[in-house]
Amino acid sequence: MPSAISIGAVLQNRYRVVQLLGQGGFGRTYLVEDQGRFNEPCALKEFVPVQGEDRFTDKASQLFQREAAILYQISHPQIPQFRATFEENQRLFLVQDYVEGVTYRQLLDRRQYQGKAFSETEVRQFLQQLLPVLAHIHAKGIIHRDISPDNIILRRADQLPVLIDFGVVKEVVTRIQFASTAAAATTVGKAGYAPSEQMQAGRAYPSSDLFSLAVTAVVLLTGKEPAALFDDTSYTWQWQNYASASPAFAQVLNKALNYRPGDRYQNVREMVQALSDSRGNIAVPPSAGTTAAHSTSELRTVAVGRPQPPATAAAQPATARPTPARPTRVAPPPERVSLLENPWAVTAMGVGLALVAGIGGWAVVSALNSDVAPNSTVTPMPTVTPTPTVGTPTPDPVPTEPVDYDQPLTLTPGSAQTVEGSVGQGDTVNYRFPAEAGQTLSVALDGEGVLLTVLGPNGQAVNNRAKRVASWNGRLSEAGEYTVQLSPVRGLESSNYSLNLNLTNPPTTGENNPDQGSPDDANPPDVNQPKPEPKPEANPEPSISQQRVQFPGGESSARYANSVSSEQIRRYVVNAQQGQIMTVQISNSQGPAKFDVRLPGGRMMADAEDVLFWQSYLPEGGDYFIDVKSEGEAEFTLDIAVTAQLEGQ
Repeated sequence: MPSAISIGAVLQNRYRVVQLLGQGGFGRTYLVEDQGRFNEPCALKEFVPVQGEDRFTDKASQLFQREAAILYQISHPQIPQFRATFEENQRLFLVQDYVEGVTYRQLLDRRQYQGKAFSETEVRQFLQQLLPVLAHIHAKGIIHRDISPDNIILRRADQLPVLIDFGVVKEVVTRIQFASTAAAATTVGKAGYAPSEQMQAGRAYPSSDLFSLAVTAVVLLTGKEPAALFDDTSYTWQWQNYASASPAFAQVLNKALNYRPGDRYQNVREMVQALSDSRGNIAVPPSAGTTAAHSTSELRTVAVGRPQPPATAAAQPATARPTPARPTRVAPPPERVSLLENPWAVTAMGVGLALVAGIGGWAVVSALNSDVAPNSTVTPMPTVTPTPTVGTPTPDPVPTEPVDYDQPLTLTPGSAQTVEGSVGQGDTVNYRFPAEAGQTLSVALDGEGVLLTVLGPNGQAVNNRAKRVASWNGRLSEAGEYTVQLSPVRGLESSNYSLNLNLTNPPTTGENNPDQGSPDDANPPDVNQPKPEPKPEANPEPSISQQRVQFPGGESSARYANSVSSEQIRRYVVNAQQGQIMTVQISNSQGPAKFDVRLPGGRMMADAEDVLFWQSYLPEGGDYFIDVKSEGEAEFTLDIAVTAQLEGQ
């Protein structure tokens, strides 16, 4: 594979490389600044030729340009907009919008570090927000082919999932790379997440994307990879032992996880309807045990604009299992028997007629009595409970477990934020965010049916006026993580909500803001309320041990070895100039040590939160802060390097 593009290099006299975001078998992804659009951040994807070659052929480049044009049809707010393709220095590139946020893989890693996974409520909302995106691309005949937690980003701006890295591009590159071989089908997709028809024969349908989405859902629910959840002897998924999910919701996922494409949901509409039914504990009808014939759906399934040639027998792996369904033997209908020849049926009919006659006679007598004596009391007819037929027991209602849904937020002081969603009876939604002492928080709900509670860093309501209310406004007395907890009004099955949040810094002059005041001033306690017990002291903030980085003897790099804990942060201050390139890496870590990088002034650097490696072009000059932290005892070695800006290639 050719070497990575240097940080600071400019491609097409327009795209300045700021940071290497990732690298895989198909190429690399960079964060770049589009100098033709006011330095707007973009994602630049570089595709590399097959191993042993140093460039793509002219025919391959034309194929890539033509097939990648399919992606320009996509215009959806939860898909990065594809902007341009070009070739430079014998490399192929694709430019699209940059999405600031974290992948669901990173979110899951953070949960697992705390011994947690995603809840059913979170995964339900995740599916409800992502399924319309799949409906949009499927309607254009495009199959994503590579859905996994790594390829879905929780966008920081609006907390919506964004679908990235379309497998159709990788499929085109694969066909280019292996155009000279006898293989007729491509096998783009992530092992464990892609279904068998995609991995073994290169065929993909809308149901293939729904399969990958369902695998992603069970991975988020369990915190385990597909290899640990799939039984390859019985071709079934054994994930329910590792997750807390309602039976109706599990049935929806299991249908989407069927081994045979024809037994899955054939389009997004079917899965959305099943999810809606399962919300009300209406079970989705299971497969009747027979094998359905394959369906290719009414949508066009070849993303590159022309039909795939059928796979030859030579292209099939030796271990591949056929995907077509076997025909099902249909049993002959039973012989009809007259009801009059069945003595039990005759007896039942007689009892039914007698019961109807008795009820009718009672109704006539009641009507006559009401005309003659309107004030008289009539004894109501006792309710008759029919005896269930032998062999058809009454099904038990499906219980629904209450779920807590945790959602991190990043509130920027002075900038309002709105989040929307729904919450079911017994469930709670917790929006967590950091805040500083003296800041003022304003929260309000639009609509009815949902109430909020504001919890402080100690997990208790900040005051008596912040419990199950529609809005709250007050000054925060201490720094730490605050929570706005939402729950529906008692008696409602579920409710939609729109939550408005605003965090403002304390005034620069004067001791108090007369318009807002302290929480207790803005929300005086009830006179008749008993005096609340004193709150327990919050956990102390970790202390910061600061050290300025010196590069001895004119060197451009330095190494530091130290220890860190949950009670102490090691801060390294690096003075650098605009245009320089900084590289930071933790190595030989004995424990869960990670670091953040902050710009001069304290703002977090893009993609530099809770990381082990980071490299970036510096957008401004001044003191940069590198904070090494850990949730437990840890020893680490930290390498810091600052080099001059590199010109071109």
